[in-house]
Amino acid sequence: MTANKNLKRRVRARAAKTGESYTAALRHFRTAPRGETMRLSVTQLTVHPDPGDTAALRESGRQIRALMREAHAAGARLLHLPEGALCCPGKRIMSATPDVVGPADWDRADWPTLADELRAIATLAGELRLWTVLGSIHPLTPPRRPHLSLYVLSDQGTIATRYDERLLSNTKVSHMYTPGAAPVTFTVDGLRFGCALGMEAAYPEIFSEYERLDVDCVLFSTHGPGTPVNNGPFALQAQALAAANSFWVSYAGTAQDAPNAPAGVITPAGDWAARCPAAPSDALTTIDLTRPTENPARQWRRTARSGLYKQFQAPDDPRSLHRAGPQ
Repeated sequence: MTANKNLKRRVRARAAKTGESYTAALRHFRTAPRGETMRLSVTQLTVHPDPGDTAALRESGRQIRALMREAHAAGARLLHLPEGALCCPGKRIMSATPDVVGPADWDRADWPTLADELRAIATLAGELRLWTVLGSIHPLTPPRRPHLSLYVLSDQGTIATRYDERLLSNTKVSHMYTPGAAPVTFTVDGLRFGCALGMEAAYPEIFSEYERLDVDCVLFSTHGPGTPVNNGPFALQAQALAAANSFWVSYAGTAQDAPNAPAGVITPAGDWAARCPAAPSDALTTIDLTRPTENPARQWRRTARSGLYKQFQAPDDPRSLHRAGPQ
């Protein structure tokens, strides 16, 4: 019964997203076999902190396109890149007051070059038939500050959707960005993906929400503070969240942080299935993701959260002494 309800929810979600009829959406799930696989590449790469540095933005675009070709050669259908892959603005560089972290001066950003590079990346995604997910900044109408985003580029060379980081750090929300408002999911070859960004591995509710949306894998892109004390837990938290929700997690970080937390893919059991080298250099690893069969642990957690235990609970005074047995 629970599995049937979950199927209906997935069918309704697909129909709402694609505009298909309920029957057409149901046909998709009935013809998509369990156990199917999709090849995913995840990367770590050097990110650049100044959105006003035109040469650096061009270099970021070149790096990303080189990794796209490498992923395509490995047979990948989806390439996952880190937070700020195209540009990862530094808080001190962006501050309007030199040497003091304060409100960001977004007039310094080279928005035309960022747009040119994104278009070139999208064009190559279409040529390679490679879904590409990359981090950058997304402009809003002034005086609103931009979003910190993940662009999801389809294998047709278009922007399929965009995820905007929702739970920002104090500095990000106070001085730099406008927070996002909603989860984002998309489907490639029968596997359903969700997106998370920045420090959102510190918020289990982001991932449990994606579990309720029936994703098979969360693409988590991060930059990290760059120190073992602060960045390592993001990778550890990602492992715990994969196991707690019984889905894959793809962890894409920067080359600068790779000695402490290299990029990789985590199984639904919370184990690393593949990782890039723990070295400060651009790298890519590729793995076949298998669409999970119905997971008993995942289904039981849903049942447990549905109010199951209320019928078994009995009131008792917590201050009462332990007794040897029923009187």
